[in-house]
Amino acid sequence: MNVKVVKFGGSSLADAGQITKAAEIIKSDDKRRYVVPSAPGKRFSDDIKVTDMLYNCNNLAMAGKSIETIFGAVAERYNGIIHDLGIDLSLDEEFETIKKNINAKAGNEYAASRGEYLNGKIIAKLLGYEFIDAAEVIVFNEDGTFNNEKTQPRLRSRLKDVERAVIPGFYGADINGNVRTFSRGGSDVTGSIIASAVKADVYENWTDVSGFLVADPRIVEKPKVINVITYKELRELAYMGASVLHEDAIFPVRAAGIPINIKNTNRPDDPGTMIVSEVPDDEYNKYTITGIAGKKGFAAINIEKAMMNSEIGFCQKVLTVLEKNGISIEHMPSGIDTLSLIFPYGEIEGRENEVIAQIRKAVAPDHIELESGIAMLAVVGRGMRRTRGTAARIFASMAHARVNVKMIDQGSSELNVIIGIGEQDFEEAIKRIYDMFINSVA
Repeated sequence: MNVKVVKFGGSSLADAGQITKAAEIIKSDDKRRYVVPSAPGKRFSDDIKVTDMLYNCNNLAMAGKSIETIFGAVAERYNGIIHDLGIDLSLDEEFETIKKNINAKAGNEYAASRGEYLNGKIIAKLLGYEFIDAAEVIVFNEDGTFNNEKTQPRLRSRLKDVERAVIPGFYGADINGNVRTFSRGGSDVTGSIIASAVKADVYENWTDVSGFLVADPRIVEKPKVINVITYKELRELAYMGASVLHEDAIFPVRAAGIPINIKNTNRPDDPGTMIVSEVPDDEYNKYTITGIAGKKGFAAINIEKAMMNSEIGFCQKVLTVLEKNGISIEHMPSGIDTLSLIFPYGEIEGRENEVIAQIRKAVAPDHIELESGIAMLAVVGRGMRRTRGTAARIFASMAHARVNVKMIDQGSSELNVIIGIGEQDFEEAIKRIYDMFINSVA
């Protein structure tokens, strides 16, 4: 029997109406056998996510304060969902146990995980699926890192004779039985791990958008949806801030060759975005690029020194200074007598003069300066390999917008082009690149 693992995000399960939509989606395809729910998200803009309410409960308990009011709101939220769904279920015992454990200082991870746990109970009851506590099957090491080697056989053994199940996302337990969690958005990771364990045909990740967009919709009006994207392209875009999927969710399914389908709970008939390992050369997007993403908040240390290229160990000395100061380098463009080091500004903020002085002492440059207010853009696409003049078109779009390009870097894979510009030009640059590569073709 073919298998689909389906994960639903918090916005897709925010209330009874959304949960009903999710249930209809699950039941519409007999292949959707394993369900991974998140905790209920926001119902409206000023609402509070259940996970955040539980974090607040833990903070109060750790401070020795009463959690009655805020935990009461959590229980009321779930009881409201149960009532509106019209199912015969009581979570009163679970509420008492959870409240007792939070008051006993079970910890932040335990408290946060209960959002998925409780929602899983409700959805399992609604669907008539078996409920499996993720703490039984998702294994963490004592240091809080995920242990895939122990998880996979445990999952396979537990699910071997289970036709259909709901397994909450976001959490598991370490070898001592303590509840541990992935980072925020970690339900994506749980779904990916389960898809790998059951050798799913596809891992469907249901959210509130109809797939991965070519550009940020807050910058570009109604950007196109990416139909098919490779894991490599997704990694490049995610690294630069594009987020629909938790970054760690890629690896378990990528290793197993399982595609991920990003789908919209509110528009289930939309095809969404398919994330795959490879795309045949004759099946590429009609656009040269796949996506555009970027981040602000970078800075550059620009160094000049005559005959720098002949000085053995020059770069190493500079990098040693940055390493000692906990500064991670994003890019390092260089010339014969020049070197620029680009990194997140927050890593040097407040220590600028101190770090510059250390570099002066280490390499005695002719000139050194710190430049802040830099934004980095990534133009990503497997189509760039087969298309001449991509960089020239990027430069042309920047020139027409009077945007000064501070840096350009292209990887050997020809999968991406990284551009450094001033933060003030960030939004305009993305719009111009989108116009050049998407609107001019559409």
